[in-house]
Amino acid sequence: PSAILDVLADVEGLPSWSPVHKKVEVVDRFDDGKPHHVKMDVSILGINDEQVVEYTWSDTKVEWDLVEGSQQKSQHGEYNLTPTDKGTHVTFELTVDPKIPVPGFLVKKGTKTILEAATEGLRQQVVG
Repeated sequence: PSAILDVLADVEGLPSWSPVHKKVEVVDRFDDGKPHHVKMDVSILGINDEQVVEYTWSDTKVEWDLVEGSQQKSQHGEYNLTPTDKGTHVTFELTVDPKIPVPGFLVKKGTKTILEAATEGLRQQVVG
């Protein structure tokens, strides 16, 4: 879990492995150096969003919530890390409430893009 948390804590590196993230800037950090508030420019399916998220961290979990966004009313995301005999099992969850209605087929396509970045992109970054 610690190796995965190290990759997740390097939020400035997100654009290198997550095609959704275009620009990331840490606004402030916790005393241990982990990001607290982070400003991000994200783009998915041609929808661009400028957002600020607030992170919380533990030894086996990272969560974030939207503080402000240009295209979203709310967002909650989390990675839960469970040690196993073979390594670490990672569970990713993301809930987004857009400000404008989005057609269902776009939601499905966007969800697939986000999941691939959040899982396979993270896996390659940790292993690589």
